[in-house]
Amino acid sequence: MSSHFEFQYPWVLALLALLPVYAFLCGRAGRFSALRFPSADLARAAGAVARSAAGRLLLFLRLLAVGFGIVALAGPRVAHDRTETQASGVDIMLVFDLSWSMVALDMSGPNERVTRFDLAQEVITDFVKRRGSDRLGLVVFSGVPYLASPLTLNHDWLQQNIARLHIGIIRELGTAIGDATASATRHLKKLKDSKSRIIILLTDGDNNRGDIDPLPAAELAAALGAKIYTIGIGKEEACVMPAFDPATGKLLLGPNGEIIPAVTLQPANYKVLDQMSRLTRGKSYRAASRRELAGIYDEIDRLEKTEVKLRRYTTYAPLFQWWLVTAFVLFVLEMILVNTRYRRAP
Repeated sequence: MSSHFEFQYPWVLALLALLPVYAFLCGRAGRFSALRFPSADLARAAGAVARSAAGRLLLFLRLLAVGFGIVALAGPRVAHDRTETQASGVDIMLVFDLSWSMVALDMSGPNERVTRFDLAQEVITDFVKRRGSDRLGLVVFSGVPYLASPLTLNHDWLQQNIARLHIGIIRELGTAIGDATASATRHLKKLKDSKSRIIILLTDGDNNRGDIDPLPAAELAAALGAKIYTIGIGKEEACVMPAFDPATGKLLLGPNGEIIPAVTLQPANYKVLDQMSRLTRGKSYRAASRRELAGIYDEIDRLEKTEVKLRRYTTYAPLFQWWLVTAFVLFVLEMILVNTRYRRAP
C-alpha cells in the first residue's frame, strides 16, 4: 500500500492568486474617521496608528481565513492506493523435515557450523518472499507430521512460523515422509478453486515411520493433480550428527568450543524420492551445499509460474475539515477584534 497527498479539485487553488490583488486594493482605499480633532496633526497621528496596527492585522486575518477556505474548497485529501490478489497463482505446500539428522554439519562451508536445518530454513524463507501471489502452506514432520501453517497469502505470518522452528520441536523421532506427503495433499484438496497444486518436499532421510508409505502418498497427490518436487539434502557419505539441545535446537559444545559427536549417520537412499516425483510429473533434486539448495529453489520458482488476477483500488481520507475549521476560527477572531480592541467609531 502506498499513500500520497492530493487535491480533489486542484483548479480551485487558482483563486489564491486573487488574494494579493484583494490585499493591494484594500491597502489603497479605506474608511476615514468621522471624529473632529482640534489639531490636524493629532488627527494624522491617530490615523497612522490605526492604519498600521488594526488595518494590517485585520487584513492579514481576513486573507488567511479566505486562503484556508479556498484550500478547503479544493478538497485536500490523502489517497491510499491498494493492490489485492483476487486469485492465487499457485497453491504450494512446503513439506519440511525436522528429524534429528537435520542437525548434521556436512553442508557447512569452511570454518562454519551451519546445520542442514539452518540452510534449509534460510532458503525456504527466501523462497516464500519471492512467491507473493501464491497461497503457501507448511507441513513439518519428524516421526509424525504437523500442520505449521494452512495455505495462506499472509506470507509475513508464514515466515514468522518458519522462524520459530527448530530441530527437537517435534518429540516423536523418525522420518514419516509418506504421512507428511499425505497430510500436504489433504490440505491442498480443501481448496476447490486451485489452478495449480504443488508439493515441495525437503528431507535428508528415508521413510521409517508412519502409516502411509511414500509411494501410495504420491499416488494420492497424483490423483489430485498435484506435482511433487522432492529435494534430498546431505552428502553421499557418512557423517557425524552432533549433540544438541532438543528444547532449543542449539548445538552442545565441549569445554573448548568443540563439537560433541553423538551418532554417525549413514548416507540415505533417495531412490524413493525420485519415484515420488516421477509419479506426479514433478522433479527430483539432490543438494549437498548451500549453493545447490538455493539453486534448486530458484529453478522451482522459475518452473512454477502462472498469471494472477489483481484488483487495484484507491481509498481517500478527506482533510478539508481541518482547513475549514481553521478558516472559521480566523474569521471569528477577526470579528472579535473588530468589535472589541479594534472597534472603530462611526
